[in-house]
Amino acid sequence: MRSHRRTTIAGAVLAIGLLLAGSVPATAAAGPTTLPANQFTLSADYHRFDAVNSALVSTLGTAPVHTVMDNANHSRKKPPQPVPISGVTGSFQFDDTDNKDCTNYPQGITTSRDAVGTADNGTYDGHQLVLVSWYTRASCTDKTQTRSRTTLVDWDATYPDKYRKVLLVEPTGSTSTPDFRDITVHAGGVAWYGNYLYVADTGRGMRVFDLRKILKTDPGGNPGQIGRQSATTYYAHNYAYVLPQVGIVTSNTTAEDKLVWSSISLDRATKSLVMNEYTCKSGCRDYPNRAPRAVRFPFAPSSTAFAANTTASQALQLPWYKLNGGASHNGRWWFNSSGDHKLYYWAAATGSKSYPWVSSGESISYWEDETKPDLLWSLQEGVGNRNVFAVGQAGYSG
Repeated sequence: MRSHRRTTIAGAVLAIGLLLAGSVPATAAAGPTTLPANQFTLSADYHRFDAVNSALVSTLGTAPVHTVMDNANHSRKKPPQPVPISGVTGSFQFDDTDNKDCTNYPQGITTSRDAVGTADNGTYDGHQLVLVSWYTRASCTDKTQTRSRTTLVDWDATYPDKYRKVLLVEPTGSTSTPDFRDITVHAGGVAWYGNYLYVADTGRGMRVFDLRKILKTDPGGNPGQIGRQSATTYYAHNYAYVLPQVGIVTSNTTAEDKLVWSSISLDRATKSLVMNEYTCKSGCRDYPNRAPRAVRFPFAPSSTAFAANTTASQALQLPWYKLNGGASHNGRWWFNSSGDHKLYYWAAATGSKSYPWVSSGESISYWEDETKPDLLWSLQEGVGNRNVFAVGQAGYSG
């Protein structure tokens, strides 16, 4: 997400050796401290773009997820080398173009198991899916963020090993001339719950999308064209599908420092969403130099949406830094640090431990399973080494 340091040869050899040995010993680590949860609140608006979105749907039409996947046009592949950590149960890489692209970076991860749970083998619209969020830079050397997208990846033996990119857009214009524009967030974390897709917006909170409202666009035009070209023609950088924003969840706090929404993850066990901050101990210019926090926000009862106003149910100050990803499930927490390539585990009853982890690691998603061991899904953003992988969570739970 923010650190692209390469694993040293010695470190890679050690990691592979540990993998071949079949286990990685945990080491004790300092633990979080509790903060007053009531100082963190959310305000949610799921209807901000209703009028324009209705006009866009009427003009362009929608494509259900199964149609998007029927038209998947990229092939995922097996990583050329094993992911060098213990307990990997499955992995893939994007195609060579995406794997080596220095202008697009994968960030957040969520799955259809987040969306629907374990029913029907965790399938959404007939597909078992891994969803990854990306941000786009202006160029390989210019880090200015110019757009955001998602990738829907089939993880199901019933279907080909395919994936499809869907551009994230913000509705603009009016009901008579509906339009859309690029979203330029870092998309550092993503969580799929029911039909809603929550995407982290670093300084504000989250943007909300609805997977039932994927729009069909014209794949023509030049790569730079976005939005309405005529009454019936809409381009989207040659994407065939766009996902328009439906709402916004805004973060508020009475604390001295506002929350930095670096990553998010769903906790289905407690029907809540957790977020964590990326901060530095010292020396960072673009990120806070202070201890990071992790905060839990409950969804409205019997809903996959937040209430109009929500107060956090848990808040932690963390002793670890450069946290690109965090996840929680039923009282247990995991945090991935790109600073020291470790995965930190913590539960109030048992304390903290740390495990060797991948370089350039990103977000984490918890994968529930009724008949098999539960998993942790994660990914790497480094150019040329974009592994998306799952590990057995029991091996990283103290």
